[in-house]
Amino acid sequence: MSSSLARKPLGIACLVATAIFALAPISLAQITDQNQMGLGHTSGTVQDQLYVGTADLQAEKEQAGAYQAFLKEPTPAKKIQLGSDFLRKYPKSALAERVDVGLMDVYIAEQDWKNSYRFADYALALQPDDVDVLATVGWTIPHVYNPNDPDADQELNKAERYAKHAIEVLAKIPKPRNMTDAQFAATKATRSYQAHSALGLVYFRRDDYDNSAKELEQSTKDNPNPDPTDLFVLGADLQNLHRYSEAAEAFRGCSQIEGALQAQCKQGADSAKAQADRSKRAEQSKP
Repeated sequence: MSSSLARKPLGIACLVATAIFALAPISLAQITDQNQMGLGHTSGTVQDQLYVGTADLQAEKEQAGAYQAFLKEPTPAKKIQLGSDFLRKYPKSALAERVDVGLMDVYIAEQDWKNSYRFADYALALQPDDVDVLATVGWTIPHVYNPNDPDADQELNKAERYAKHAIEVLAKIPKPRNMTDAQFAATKATRSYQAHSALGLVYFRRDDYDNSAKELEQSTKDNPNPDPTDLFVLGADLQNLHRYSEAAEAFRGCSQIEGALQAQCKQGADSAKAQADRSKRAEQSKP
């Protein structure tokens, strides 16, 4: 991160980066569950998605069986092999995008980021508006970001692009047939929080604290299950913007959530409150 006199006394940016990396495996474990919501996929059942009008019913049956075997395989290495075999045998299948997404999920669970991004790109080449993939990858990239990676800047740009497109898609996506209005609203909100979280982390990585704070405020406000990392980084953003009272409030929020960041959030809240008190006394002492 670039040097700034305004930020030097805070000494918090490195703590945030460390905390993000420490939390990444814990938070990322939730992605697969989140990705099962299927908001980006409204095509219906496996049978609905297979080729229509094919004369070879046996080939259709084999393709459906191969897809089901891929879905049900619990072992990562075997699942990767089954997915690769499916894509090689049925490259034009209407289910290819679903297999790409499944492989993306496996590689995320294995923390193989390059391959997870690769299959996300494959999936989006087939279905550019897949909001599940857009939000998931947009969120993942800034959480596991390594500034020493030769592709670091390009990856952040991709995360920003994907998260912004996810928000655009969410604004106009139709309700899937298999969702109630309440389920649809809740799922849209969850993906929206995730996309704004992604943008907040992207901007924080770029030292753009103002835009980071704006996005993280959207990812945490009215969120029944705010991400403690979002609250912690929001606190850091607000400290760097000298909005100390608001920073203390954000830190207090994440200090109430059990987890790896709880102690650091408590320290951040105490530090920000002390800064707010000093700033207030300085203002009051002015002639």
